[in-house]
Amino acid sequence: MKILSQNTAFGGMQGVFSHESDACNCEMIFAVFVPPKAIDRPCPVLWYLSGLTCTHANVMEKGEYRRMASELGLIVVCPDTSPRGNDVPDELTNWQMGKGAGFYLDATEKPWAENYRMYTYITEELPAFVSQHFRVDMDRQGIFGHSMGGHGAMTIALKNPARFRSCSAFAPIVEPSTADWSAPAFEKYLGPDRAAWRRYDACALVEDGARFPEFLIDQGKADGFLENGLRPWLFEEAVRETGIGLTLRMHERYDHSYYFISTFMDDHLRWHAQRLA
Repeated sequence: MKILSQNTAFGGMQGVFSHESDACNCEMIFAVFVPPKAIDRPCPVLWYLSGLTCTHANVMEKGEYRRMASELGLIVVCPDTSPRGNDVPDELTNWQMGKGAGFYLDATEKPWAENYRMYTYITEELPAFVSQHFRVDMDRQGIFGHSMGGHGAMTIALKNPARFRSCSAFAPIVEPSTADWSAPAFEKYLGPDRAAWRRYDACALVEDGARFPEFLIDQGKADGFLENGLRPWLFEEAVRETGIGLTLRMHERYDHSYYFISTFMDDHLRWHAQRLA
């Protein structure tokens, strides 16, 4: 593991690190905030998955999570959104595909399959790596994210309910297999058989029997992607009469930006901390 930076914040440590990833076949960068409580004992870990075009740095610099994470004793891990490097396939003119757009799935189609294995990276490789180097309590894990990362958090939680105690999302893509800005990427990553897409679609997973106790979703009503990309009402309909709890909060005037995310970040951290206690 390489230490790229370390800074003290709210009594804890905000670090950025890199390591060689077998899953993604390249060097991957991730950020970790460790609260001061981790000096004395292992702390619960909260995974934050970022959205399209982002890296670990967007939430680290604009998410405003450190003060509350320090107070609550939460370790926050912020992975990158895709593999990186000169040898990694990309579509330079398409922000919805390739670098910055890994969609937290394991690609099966060429040329993407060699590197774009973000599901395995997030659910297997990175947790094993983090548990070796940080004082995390792996029996108390939560996951959340924004937009594409909200999609990733929700699908990962639905497929791993025994691992995660909590899941929330800011403006998630709840049905990416039918959304304008994700369906084309799914076809390139996973091929034309839409049955394969259902494994990475929150609404489809619920329809196919996947269950998770409850979700918290915050969505801005002034979000320009609301109607064509996000559509949280589809997930609200999917979980009806399933026993899955859903708190869906729609906010006037808020958009898709980190101004929105940072406004409600404390709410999400407290919500997770209650379930990770």
